[in-house]
Amino acid sequence: MTDEVGLFEHADGAIPRREHGYCVDDVARGLMVLCREPFPSEAAIELSGRYLTFLAHAQGPDGSFHNRLGYDRSWHDRPATGDWWGRALWGLGTAAAGSSAPWIRDAALGFFERGAHHRPIHLRAMAFAALGAAQVLTFEPTHRLARALLADAALAIGTARTDQPVRDEDWPWPQTRLAYGNATLPEVLLMAGHLLGDEEALARGLAMLGWLMDVESNDGHFSPTPVGGRGTAERQPGFDQQPIELAALADACATAFAITAEPRWAAGVRLAAAWFAGDNDAGTVMYDPVTGGGYDGLTAVGRNANQGAESTLALLSTLQQDRRLRTENP
Repeated sequence: MTDEVGLFEHADGAIPRREHGYCVDDVARGLMVLCREPFPSEAAIELSGRYLTFLAHAQGPDGSFHNRLGYDRSWHDRPATGDWWGRALWGLGTAAAGSSAPWIRDAALGFFERGAHHRPIHLRAMAFAALGAAQVLTFEPTHRLARALLADAALAIGTARTDQPVRDEDWPWPQTRLAYGNATLPEVLLMAGHLLGDEEALARGLAMLGWLMDVESNDGHFSPTPVGGRGTAERQPGFDQQPIELAALADACATAFAITAEPRWAAGVRLAAAWFAGDNDAGTVMYDPVTGGGYDGLTAVGRNANQGAESTLALLSTLQQDRRLRTENP
């Protein structure tokens, strides 16, 4: 899925669709997965540098980002602070904290700092960026920009429903519908609680994540929010289900387990990995063992057989968390 420029967004089966070009969202995900590897190969480090270069090229002078680059090497949008900005900062923060190459760590931190002053109105964009800030704080706890970004994102999540006339105790979510990347929101609160000493944020993050796991479970397996979202009156299973939801659950549960050591969160990581192996609402394996690609979506009768970048990286990210958990807690 990668050429000399970056990571192709879409695939027809396992074949990259060059006509759809590249996007910052996926390149940032790729950088994050590579920099999470504990013992990366030289090829993985070289690929990390290529993805970092792509993000550097995408960043505007004010720290915002383009998102879509055509195969003709021209940008198809203007720099902005949508979800891709948040994903870019998440990938850059992860590279700054985890890359085994000093030059990648240093460069990634510089690009992160250029963009970390923005405060978009979109909650997911803020949450994605805050997780990058949390990674920076793991090696530089007093980093001013990172601390401010993480604190502001936690505050935004905590106050997101204060304008609602009635708060439903059976729906303790900061939005009236579950949307996408849902587990990212409690993970931000967990990180804020852990890294900034905010006990209230930590407690709320654990409660939100536990509630989400209950809502997104069905008969002993994960049944994530479908692509169209889910409201208070809607019940699982819903389709199409997206692999990125399992990656978000695995990340948040791994963070919760690292903070609390409670077995429930370790079980959540394992359930996310099991979803890809077929323990899901359709009993369908969600990856191709020959190509290593992840399938794009789970339907009521099977799967979308395309193996795009987002789904493949969601598979790899989830398996990384499961492998780390099993290695450190056999």
